[in-house]
Amino acid sequence: MTEPQTVPAAADWPVTDRVREALAVSLRGCEELLPEADWLKKLARSQATGVPLRIKLGLDPTAPDIHIGHTVVLNKMRQLQDLGHQVIFLIGDFTSMIGDPSGRNATRPPLTREQIEANAQTYYRQASLVLDPARTEIRYNSEWSDPLGARGMIELAARYTLARMLERDDFTKRFKAGNPISVHELLYPLMQGYDSVALKSDLELGGTDQKFNLLVGRSLQSEYGQEPQCILTMPLLEGLDGVEKMSKSKGNYIGITEPANTMFAKLLSISDTLMWRYYTLLSFRSEADIASLKAAVEGGRNPKDAKVMLAKEVTSRFHGAAAADAAEQDFQRRAAGGVPDDVAEVVLAGAPLAIANLLKQAGLVPSTSEAMRMIEQGGVRIDGAVVSDKALKVDAGTVVVQVGKRKFARVTLSA
Repeated sequence: MTEPQTVPAAADWPVTDRVREALAVSLRGCEELLPEADWLKKLARSQATGVPLRIKLGLDPTAPDIHIGHTVVLNKMRQLQDLGHQVIFLIGDFTSMIGDPSGRNATRPPLTREQIEANAQTYYRQASLVLDPARTEIRYNSEWSDPLGARGMIELAARYTLARMLERDDFTKRFKAGNPISVHELLYPLMQGYDSVALKSDLELGGTDQKFNLLVGRSLQSEYGQEPQCILTMPLLEGLDGVEKMSKSKGNYIGITEPANTMFAKLLSISDTLMWRYYTLLSFRSEADIASLKAAVEGGRNPKDAKVMLAKEVTSRFHGAAAADAAEQDFQRRAAGGVPDDVAEVVLAGAPLAIANLLKQAGLVPSTSEAMRMIEQGGVRIDGAVVSDKALKVDAGTVVVQVGKRKFARVTLSA
């Protein structure tokens, strides 16, 4: 994709130590910052003139809750907010009706207006657990997208070519494979890009899967005579399984409004390797502190100590220090009940789930009939308590399940 014009230089925008520090904050944990030289100039101009930069993040309310995977980019927003810049949390109530095709090999079913409105109600409240609500500008892209009308949409579409649109990787793959691409999907990058025009953004944030859409915003701003925004992409956080992107539909997520005990236990369930990825993308500790902690673990310190520190930090952010301490104590009480340190971690979906099905899916019994037999014999425990009800259904959350004397699993169950 051809890059639009760059930010003009000015002799009175000195690159001071403070500007370099702001650049370092911007770069921490990010995948790409494009163009980095332009962002440095914008930072220098902002410091010299005292005019804060406008930093935009858009989220489509396609689900009723935000999980900690979403907070990777929200954390970056908060860091830039703390530098004194104006952050804009954009709720994509209009673009949700189209459906973002990013990374998909099939057309995404569009949401109804009722679904969008219901989901949007919780987005700002949950985002405010990370951002400072007193310093956050909340916008809905229907403000400028609805008034465009048919004429405005045609005029907007005339500013971008089909050839450039088909440079997008997922569109290219679907086209070559003969998979359908609906015309309305081609509008999504244009509408997201037009958001940047409407908001006159200096920087737009997004996941790595949003790079194409963010670059469209740069191009359209140039078409409308604006200084093009820079773009900053953050990595997509792997879920509890350490493989797939965190997603509620995959059941490998940690919701930011889940109970403190559940959040703490889920964070402790991640692998020792994945823990460092979570530290980089979720922790507010300095990079030097994280490097020192990692060196200590590599030198023989128990990795569980580092994992507990991470779990307490993240749980404290959303529930407070007292709740995080209580969650740690609850977890220690469970561990003291004879649960081995190397207990298998299992992630399942479908809560509430019948206990017999849970035991079978967790690999603790070969069949549901065997599960029923073990329950009848008093050989099944959940968090140390004997299960006597064969009709029991286990709600969403994390529990330690024991079958017999030697079979254990820490099961994280989602709806």
